[in-house]
Amino acid sequence: MYKLLIADDESEIRNGLSSYFPWSEIGFEVVGQAQNGLEVLQCIAECHVDVILCDIKMPMMSGIEVAQTLFKQKSSIIIIFLSGYKEFEYAQQALIYGVKNYIVKPTKYSELFQVFSEIKERLDYQRNADPLQALPGLDEECEACEDASFSDKIIKRIKEHVEANFQTATLQSLSELVHMNPYYLSKYFKQKTGENFSEYILRVKMNKAAELLLDINYRTYEISEIVGYSNTKNFTRTFRKYYGKSPREFRNFETIKDDR
Repeated sequence: MYKLLIADDESEIRNGLSSYFPWSEIGFEVVGQAQNGLEVLQCIAECHVDVILCDIKMPMMSGIEVAQTLFKQKSSIIIIFLSGYKEFEYAQQALIYGVKNYIVKPTKYSELFQVFSEIKERLDYQRNADPLQALPGLDEECEACEDASFSDKIIKRIKEHVEANFQTATLQSLSELVHMNPYYLSKYFKQKTGENFSEYILRVKMNKAAELLLDINYRTYEISEIVGYSNTKNFTRTFRKYYGKSPREFRNFETIKDDR
C-alpha cells in the first residue's frame, strides 16, 4: 500500500475523503490528515508519505508553499492539488513546483479513482525500475528518466487522440482523457512540446485540410465539415491565414505544381 496524506482546512472534506473513498482498492492507505501546511510538513517528518492530496488555500501555510518547500528539498513525494480555485496562476505555480495534478472541487468519484490509479502506476514504475537508482549520484538522473517516460506517455496519448478525433478534440475533452485540470494541461503541453495546445490542434486540422484538397473529389464545404468547421467561411478564413492562400488557390497551385 502506498501512503497517502490528506490536507484540507475543512474537516468535513478531510474526513469525507479519508472515510468514504475506497483508497485500498487502488493501493493506497490514508496515514494522516492535516488542516494546514505546517501540519503537512510535521506529518511527513514523522512518518513515510508517498502522496499528498492537498488543498491549495490553507491557513498558516498554503498548499503552494508546501509544494515549494518539498521542491526545494528535492522530495520524491507526489503532490495532487485539491481546490475550488480555477485561476490559471494556481495551475502555473503547481507546474513550477512539480505538482502532478490539479483536481477542482467538488471532486468526482470517477476522477479521483482515475487520477490515483494513474499515480499508482507511476509509483509502481518507480518501485520496479532498475536497482541502479539506488546508487549514489544516479538518483536525479533516473528520476529525470522516469519523469520523461511518464511525460512521453501523456503527450503520446494526447496526440494520438487528436489525430483520431481532430474534428471534435478540445482542451476540455483531452483534460478528461488524461485526468488533468484543463488549465494545468495547457501549461503542461506547452512545456513538454514547445507548442501551444490551440496551435497544435490548428496545425493538425490545417494539415488534414491541405491533404484533402489534393483530392479533387472533395469540395471545400465538405473538407470544412471534415476538419470540424460548420461554417465554410470561417474555414476559408482560417486556412488563408495559415497557408497564405484560400483553399481554392492552394488546390490550383498544388495541381499546377504537380503538372510541371
